[in-house]
Order: sequence, then C-alpha cells, then structure tokens
Amino acid sequence: MALVTHNHPKLTLEGARAVLAAAQRRAGEIRVAMNIAVVDEGGHLLAFERMDGAKPSSIAISIVKAQAAALRRAPTGPAMAGDQVNLALALGLAVAAPGHQTPIRGGVPLVVDGQVIGAIGVSAGNEDQDSDVSRHGAAAIDKV
Repeated sequence: MALVTHNHPKLTLEGARAVLAAAQRRAGEIRVAMNIAVVDEGGHLLAFERMDGAKPSSIAISIVKAQAAALRRAPTGPAMAGDQVNLALALGLAVAAPGHQTPIRGGVPLVVDGQVIGAIGVSAGNEDQDSDVSRHGAAAIDKV
C-alpha cells in the first residue's frame, strides 16, 4: 500500500495566468467582455480577471463555475438523465452544495496526465459563449 503519492502535477501561478490570457484572447475575438477565474485542484482562486465592461453580477458566478469544475473533476452543467436535463437533481445539487455545484455551463477542469490540476470558470456571456471561452483557456494547458 502506498502511503505517499509522487509526481503529482500542480498548476502554477504562471500556468493560471496563461490559461487566463488564452481565455481573454478568445473573449476579445468574440467581442464579449468576460469575468474569468482560474482555481487550483482544491478550488482555491489563483487568478481572476474582470475584462472592461464585464457584468459585475457575473464575478461570483465565474468563480463558482471554476470551483465546481475543479472539485467535481468535470465540466459544469445541468445533471442529466440520459439525454434529458434532470432539473430537480440539477437544482437540488446546487442547493445542497452551494459554491461546489452549478447547473450553469462555463466551468472546465484543467487536466494534465489524466489528473485535474485546477479549473477555469467564465461568466458574462451566454452559456455557449462562456463554454467556448473556458475551453479556449483550458487549451493553454495542452501546450505545456
């Protein structure tokens, strides 16, 4: 039985800034001012940017999306039953674990060697825009 793990990749501040910069570039390309949060694997904030003109009401949402994606080790979004949204479960999870679960898309885990090292959360556009920008930010880790 192993008592200690070795070679566990960690997201650095420099890595978080690269993720944030890639997301910010994409937000600029689609011309939507965004709030962008990057957290470590435990959901702790490493980097945040509120682009000029981004809605202040979306600040907390971007952080929750990042935290939820990191802690659940999966992209944010509604709970599904097959190919249908399970609204009761999606809302129940968000109420049961506030700050750790959201049915709103736009949070994406950052994965290296099959391990979640953090996540990005984006908010201020519609869900498709938020998801697009978060995926572009997460892709910066693939270039490592």
